[in-house]
Parts: sequence; structure tokens; C-alpha cells
Amino acid sequence: MNYEKPLSNFYCLYANGDLSRKELEGRVFQYLLENLDRYRLFESNQDRWGEFLSWLYTRLSRAIDLYKDLGSSFDSYINGLVQGAAREYRSREANHNLTEYVCWQARAEDMKLFESEPEYSETKKNRPIPNDINPRQLLFLLLKSYYFATDEMVKEVAMINGLESEVIRRMIDEIRIRRSVKETEIRELRDRLYLQHYRCLTYQKRMNYCLPGTEYRTLMEERFERARKRYYSMMKRLEGIRKTASNRMVAEVLGIPAGTVDSGLSSLKKRLAVLGSRLP
Repeated sequence: MNYEKPLSNFYCLYANGDLSRKELEGRVFQYLLENLDRYRLFESNQDRWGEFLSWLYTRLSRAIDLYKDLGSSFDSYINGLVQGAAREYRSREANHNLTEYVCWQARAEDMKLFESEPEYSETKKNRPIPNDINPRQLLFLLLKSYYFATDEMVKEVAMINGLESEVIRRMIDEIRIRRSVKETEIRELRDRLYLQHYRCLTYQKRMNYCLPGTEYRTLMEERFERARKRYYSMMKRLEGIRKTASNRMVAEVLGIPAGTVDSGLSSLKKRLAVLGSRLP
């Protein structure tokens, strides 16, 4: 028995029928697992080596079927397989780490948008609605701006109009149904915008890993520039999609003439402009 080529010995036993296919795979896998130092991979980290071999196992099984003794020993064959697969695994590992970093970086940037609002004094925070503003006009405004309506807004407008909150919520739901196609477009575009954001960050990070002037750096710069332009194009399109209901839709939900909503919102806009100019 050739002790310098243990894997070849295993294969000979298999070829002679002394080992089953499953036993051969098991012995090869066990040998690789116990001989990390021979391959000098993954900084001799046994945990990473085990994870790599688990990833390699299905490929190892296919490799046994493809092996033919054409002057190269089974040991050399498996060694070449391990070295080539290790390069691919490290590349995948690097890409995974990079993608993970980009996702967390983008998530952190998104989270900044949801930081707590600055504290205001109770006087400013709970400023009462002026008596000379028509409550019905506020209802028009709430329904028109349904996309941004919060539960607190609904409760307050319902109270000053002498309505149940559930009544206004049903009106908002009706508007949502009427605008379902537009809302789906907004939602899908926003999801694509987030993905494009991650893509831009990925290309930018890869650029930082490359030396200036290299072919790969040039490729990443070109991809980043295209991704960046597409990102701003998508953002502009999203901003251009109207997120408010039309005055006519508000009127139809309320069962009143569209002109009533038009004039009511116009009057409210002028009144709020006057009040805004007086605020400290």
C-alpha cells in the first residue's frame, strides 16, 4: 500500500469492489477534514475548513464519477479540486461579506430617516386648531392626503367633525381601493429603488478594493455610474407620482359636488398660509 497517496489507495479499494461508493466518499471527506495542514488553506482555521468541506461535499461526489486515471493520481486530482474550489469559496465568501456589509450600511442609512423627532414644548406640540378653520375642510384635506394619514390624525379630525374614527377609516380604505393600481406602482418602484441603492453601494465598495487604473476598477466605475444614474432616474419618477387623492375622488367618497371640495381646500390653503405667517 502506498502511504504517500492515501486517497489513491481508497480509490483502488473502491475500484476493486472492496469499498462502496458511500464509504469512499466518507473516507475521502474524513481524510480531508483531518489534514487541514497539508492543504494550507483558510489560515489553518479548522472551523472555516469544516464549513468549506461541507460546501464542497456535493462537488466531491460528482468529481469521483468524473475521475479517470490518465496519468494523474487520485490524490493529485482531489488536491486540484480542493485548491480550485477553495479559490471559488473564498471569492463567494468575500462577496457574501461585502453584500452583508452593504446591506447593513444601507439599513443604517435608512434607519436615520426614522430617528425620533426633536422635542418641542407642549405649547407648540399640542397647539389647538383655530376656531375659525372649518372642520369639514380639514376632513377634505385628510382624505386628500390619505397616504400620509396617521391614526392620531384620523381621531382628531373625526372628533372635531363629530364622526366616529371608523367612518373616516372606511372612507380612506375606499380611496385606497380606488387608487390600488397607483399604490402598487409606488410600492414596487420604492422596492426597486431600495435594491438600486444597495447595488450602488456594492459597486462603490468594490471600487474601493481595487487599485486605480486596473481593468476591474474601470469596470466597477462604469457600473457604478450607470447604477447611480438609474437610481436618480427612479427617484425622480417616484417623486413625480402623485400620492394624494384627487379632489374629485374625495368628493365622490363623500357624496358631494367636486366644486365643494375644490373651494373648501382652496379656502383652507389660504387660511393656513395666513396662520403660518403668524407663527413664531
